[in-house]
Amino acid sequence: MSGKVDPIDPPGQAGARHLAMARVWDPVVRLFHWSLVAGFALAWFTPTRSESIHVWAGYAAAGLIGLRLIWGFIGTRHARFASFVKRPATVLAYLRAILRGTEARHLGHNPAGGAMILALMATMLGTAFTGWLMFTDTWYGDDRMVALHSLFAHGVLGLVLLHLAGVGLASLRHHENLPRAMLTGRKRPAGPGDID
Repeated sequence: MSGKVDPIDPPGQAGARHLAMARVWDPVVRLFHWSLVAGFALAWFTPTRSESIHVWAGYAAAGLIGLRLIWGFIGTRHARFASFVKRPATVLAYLRAILRGTEARHLGHNPAGGAMILALMATMLGTAFTGWLMFTDTWYGDDRMVALHSLFAHGVLGLVLLHLAGVGLASLRHHENLPRAMLTGRKRPAGPGDID
């Protein structure tokens, strides 16, 4: 033991957390999340090495998003868009609270996280759609479509980096390991001041 305090699992809280964890992310949400991560990574690293793998990774990502859109209406409580898609004013207020260090902990996605999900899915769909268009008779070999496809793909990468920064910040601020929660599906239950 190094004697260092883990800011995500402070002493005396880690054991209690494992005894009473709340189920938040269902298997569909978790499988979608990590499959989309794998699909985007595969597509990102294969465009010139293996065009067929790149194309199929893009189709898989589009299919995953289609399934997630359906699950966003019929899925479990925290998977539904109604639980985390907020008005722009609410998202902006939450972002201002982050800057002040006063943002509330949410058991599900916070308003900024909800907005990020929508932005990532829209940008990923734009990437897949423009990739598909590049193989149609109208747009095959068109440099403008190639540039638009690249713009969407780089947009996804930029959003992923912002997403990772947000996850890191929320993990530290609220003393919980959010990547682990997306693996296990469980988080610390909502406490005083938290939003369920």
